Amino acid sequence: MSHPHPDLQLPSALDKGALRVIPLGGLGEVGRNMAVLEHEGQLLIIDCGVLFPEDHQPGVDLILPDFESILDRLDDVQAIILTHGHEDHIGAVPYLLKHKPDIPLVGSMLTLALIEAKLKEHRIKPYTLGVAEGGRESFGVFDCEFIAVNHSIPDALAVFVRTAGGTVLHTGDFKMDQLPLDRRLTDLRAFARVGEEGVDLFMTDSTNAEVPGFTTPEREIGPAIDSVFRKARRRIIVACFSSHVHRVQQVLDAAERNGRKVAMVGRSMVRNMGIAADLGYLHVPDGVLVDVKKLDTFPDDEVVLVCTGSQGEPMAALSRMANRDHRIDVGDGDTVLLASSLIPGNENAVYRVINGLMRLGADVVHKGNAKVHVSGHASAGELLYCYNIVKPRNVMPVHGEWRHLVANADLAIQTGVDPDHVVLAEDGVVVDLIDGRARIAGAVPCGYVYVDGSSVGGATEELLKDRRILRDEGFISVMVVVDSSTGKVVAGPEITARGFVEDDEIFTQVEPKIIAALDEAAKKGTTDTHQLQQVVRRAVGGWVGGKIRRRPMIIPVVVEA
Repeated sequence: MSHPHPDLQLPSALDKGALRVIPLGGLGEVGRNMAVLEHEGQLLIIDCGVLFPEDHQPGVDLILPDFESILDRLDDVQAIILTHGHEDHIGAVPYLLKHKPDIPLVGSMLTLALIEAKLKEHRIKPYTLGVAEGGRESFGVFDCEFIAVNHSIPDALAVFVRTAGGTVLHTGDFKMDQLPLDRRLTDLRAFARVGEEGVDLFMTDSTNAEVPGFTTPEREIGPAIDSVFRKARRRIIVACFSSHVHRVQQVLDAAERNGRKVAMVGRSMVRNMGIAADLGYLHVPDGVLVDVKKLDTFPDDEVVLVCTGSQGEPMAALSRMANRDHRIDVGDGDTVLLASSLIPGNENAVYRVINGLMRLGADVVHKGNAKVHVSGHASAGELLYCYNIVKPRNVMPVHGEWRHLVANADLAIQTGVDPDHVVLAEDGVVVDLIDGRARIAGAVPCGYVYVDGSSVGGATEELLKDRRILRDEGFISVMVVVDSSTGKVVAGPEITARGFVEDDEIFTQVEPKIIAALDEAAKKGTTDTHQLQQVVRRAVGGWVGGKIRRRPMIIPVVVEA
């Protein structure tokens, strides 16, 4: 296997006739999926998604791929192909199109409808091209064929890219559910056909590569949802992704069977399900769907709410309900159904919401205690089938943390792929396909780009470190007035501390140390206020570290008089 190295240099110019793959997200993480293909001076982008922040990234709204390596080449981009409509595959499109709005967006009907609604909020009117399974389109030097794959959202597509430098089969997110709710199977016949033609590089979903066997069919969770509906005494609140059309369909069907009305809660949920219904992907039984404003006219045991927040997002509807910061008060006898799996990194936030809801008296049903969700990703058994059907010459696992990528690579090797033809790469690691062989060619800068309120890219790791210190360690400000000629303290120090359990009086103990340190600095001829502020910072930091065992943010202010 090829492994990335921290000392990788920028790749040299691409050899004539070769094909280059530049992953800008989704390798080493679950989210932020984006891959750039380069051939004969032209670029093709596959997916452009976001990553959601974790606890150690306070204040961050979204994390984008790093576009820096292609920003000066956007005129070379022939198209952006979107494999499906999940946020981790389309969420960053508005931020890329702000640099060049006329890059064609290519995807299925539902995928394009979802991204167009998102772009409308950003006041971008895109150029789009709708495609369907079995379709074939050329974008510059890239000849693309689209293949149906089954996932947890309708209309997902894999893409087979033909170039003079080689062929690439990119699965997007997929599984091989043999009993899909929409009867749309992953087209294994097409996989076999392109395999016979020759797949030089197989880029395949790794999310469930560690999970043995086969992913449970969606249909099998229907009875579990029905059981929840039959047993619920009062309201039922279902939390799922705002794009999970299949799950919402099962909720609507269960509500009809159990004589309940359904209301959608949250802007993204209302928008996306409205789009799905308009396009015929969501079938709403007559009389089941009602406006959330009319819920008060129905008894509690006839009500179902469908909302966002299954990942513990702080501003989503379910989290606000758990914090009693929502118009819907969750109480004793209500049933909350978390109809989604945990995205790695969100566990603490989700369990915090579960605990909050249970504290309010709700019964919480989730994947850990009932069979109410199945994954949208292929497990190890399905991936083995794919490798045996496609018989790729080279493999590059995508979409997953490092452990997922390694597990997927091991599966490829078990099916007979030469270990030297299995490329393990992370974000930014450039892979060149030359004469049918994939090799690591270098790396491009590929850091996190943070969306922080209205700022894109302004937040830095240093800023986030400051926020973490403020959150975890507290804050101390020190005001001191010194004589401009002698440097002696003439007033203060005045100390203000926040985030400490200790009484303010304890900080009087450090005042003599501050004065002594400033006096010592004055004797050495130090009069520059910036240098004196550093003296104060060191004095306070040393005392707080020894006395209180904390490392707070310290803001010293030294004023000359």
